[in-house]
Amino acid sequence: MLRASPGTERESAPKCGGNEAKTGQAEELRHMRTFFEFFAGGGMARLGLGPAWRCAFANDVDPAKCAAYRANFGGETLIEADIAALKLEDLPAVRADLAWASFPCQDLSLAGARAGLAGARSGLFFQFWRLIEALSGAGRAPRLIVIENVAGLMTSNGGADFRRVIETVAGGGYVVSAMAIDARWFSPQSRPRLFIFGFAQECAPRRRSAPPLDSFSPAAMRASLGALSSKATRRWRWLAARPTARPNMRLEDLVDINAPDWCAARGAAALSMMSARQRATVEALRASGDRHVGAAFRRIRIENGARVQRIEARFDGLAGCLRTPAGGSSRQMLVKIEDGRVFARLLSPREAARLMGLPEDYRLPEQTTAALKLCGDGVSVPVVRWIGEAILTPLLAQEAQAA
Repeated sequence: MLRASPGTERESAPKCGGNEAKTGQAEELRHMRTFFEFFAGGGMARLGLGPAWRCAFANDVDPAKCAAYRANFGGETLIEADIAALKLEDLPAVRADLAWASFPCQDLSLAGARAGLAGARSGLFFQFWRLIEALSGAGRAPRLIVIENVAGLMTSNGGADFRRVIETVAGGGYVVSAMAIDARWFSPQSRPRLFIFGFAQECAPRRRSAPPLDSFSPAAMRASLGALSSKATRRWRWLAARPTARPNMRLEDLVDINAPDWCAARGAAALSMMSARQRATVEALRASGDRHVGAAFRRIRIENGARVQRIEARFDGLAGCLRTPAGGSSRQMLVKIEDGRVFARLLSPREAARLMGLPEDYRLPEQTTAALKLCGDGVSVPVVRWIGEAILTPLLAQEAQAA
């Protein structure tokens, strides 16, 4: 049996004296919702769910992410191990309200080889589901399941991988749904992600009619759903919840505008690698006399039959989707236009953390690459918060009212 390693608590527990305090704490814990956090990373799902939820179990295999998890939350519930090594006895003997799984995206991402669920990394979804089946067999199936991954899951292998996840969850006795959510609704980062939901019958949504076509239930999703088995189709429900307003926050509000590493030479180099159209955009912004901050990536483009490396920037107030730092081209750049000059530098780990919704006191790994990987692999904290408040909590309350 694998065991959690306590590590060091981020904050010391409040010191309360007497049996009354202990009784009060026990009562508070009794009313908290419990969740299991699979593929936990740095604990972003835990942060998003917030203090009304109690983490009863967490698991990840990455040492740097696990170290960050312990530094921020302690390690009492965290098991650092390959999910394939976990067994039923490693999980708490409780029925969790929620099992959250942000399983690896490398084989599903448009930037990867797209091996899909047959790949060694994204195929770990089935190890997660093995544990859900074990919990179900023990009478402890979680009431709710959330599975998060890149939007590319909807089209992987012509939509077959998406359907396989839906069929798997439905085959486990759950009512199923899905929603595509871009983090830009909550923070200045373009980060589209797919969320697949499983609901125990007692807390399932009731809507069967499809909502109007929108970015939350896009055409790619609907096309795949048309090929579901009759059993999975009967178990499918649509979610009516939608974010109502985008934030007033811009990329410029989250970056360190006076950081010492803004570099005019790097800005000139970036400008020289832009297409003529992009340079014209920068020149127009420069002529305005205002300050503008944009985000940029290196891209390889085919021009006149040759491979050309380009810097492609955006000045719409959003950062591009954070990635893991697998190579130089995956590091996002910042471009600042100020006083008629162009400056550039790399996005810092702390700025990446802000884009993911992590608080300023969140303890990132000290190594830059590890910190950027933690952020690039993570789930947006404010997106999780919205899911918890708009979908999960109301459905659990619906179950409680019916009891």
